[in-house]
Amino acid sequence: MKVLSFPRRGSILVWTLAIQLVLCRSVVLATNGTKGCKLLSESPSERNFLNRLEPLSNKNISVDTMVDEESYTYVFQLCGDAGGVPGAGLIQIDKKTPPITTVIGRYESTKVIAGSDWVMLIYSDGDSYDTHCSKEKRKSIVMISCSRSTDMGKLEVVMEDRDRDRECFYLFELDAMAVCPIIPSKLSAGSVLLIMYVKITYNGTKALNVRPHMTQQANSDDLLFSSSGFCLLAVYLIGGFLYQRLIVGAKGLEQFPNYAFWVEVGNLTADGCDFVCRSRSREKAPEYRGVSTDALEEEPEERDDHLLPM
Repeated sequence: MKVLSFPRRGSILVWTLAIQLVLCRSVVLATNGTKGCKLLSESPSERNFLNRLEPLSNKNISVDTMVDEESYTYVFQLCGDAGGVPGAGLIQIDKKTPPITTVIGRYESTKVIAGSDWVMLIYSDGDSYDTHCSKEKRKSIVMISCSRSTDMGKLEVVMEDRDRDRECFYLFELDAMAVCPIIPSKLSAGSVLLIMYVKITYNGTKALNVRPHMTQQANSDDLLFSSSGFCLLAVYLIGGFLYQRLIVGAKGLEQFPNYAFWVEVGNLTADGCDFVCRSRSREKAPEYRGVSTDALEEEPEERDDHLLPM
């Protein structure tokens, strides 16, 4: 029985390794979604702009529209085959019988322009026009704007500008959170440490007041977290004190780490409590004061006859 069990365990190990390799490969392919785009002019900045759109990769985004009683479906994919059409980043499907698929932009001819909260993706080298735009190849522009309310919004068709001789284009809009700038945290180091201290104190109190029915594992976890927190606090105080004294050369109370912040903690707390708890402004409303009647009396006329030459 033992001899027969070895191959079974070996086969299970082989299958486990094979599944892990497949999963790792799928993860790598998912994270390299923007690598399929070939930039017309490769540059690190433009590639970084494109990498900001990584969360939108490997997704077909479609929209239906009506133009002059004709129904069309547009399908967009970031650096991938839109609608399964090889090399097509954006396609137009004319809902006739049978449907006609037109490539209006290829991800192998990509250009990216970006700002602080928007990215403009340009696909060119699409199928040629039949009669418009001097029969040049189609080009599509997707304007992706910041929207913190949704991961990815709906694709919207803005216009097709083909009433010109050259440089015709399709224009689309898309809202996405991926292009939004990162909001820096407004919490200072002292605020973070204060929050940590409150959390550590709470866990320490919780660990000391152990109830009989609580498990020993939970108690040990709380005690471990509390002891780690107190160690971090001690490192902060001792390390900060030594830095202020030996490196900065501070004396007296200024040797305390982040002394300027901790001095203002009381004032900031009082201001916050005053702002939250008071129901009306402390500013005194301007009072109406009438104009004195003395100011309205006519001033005696000053004569300057004596200044005239005789």
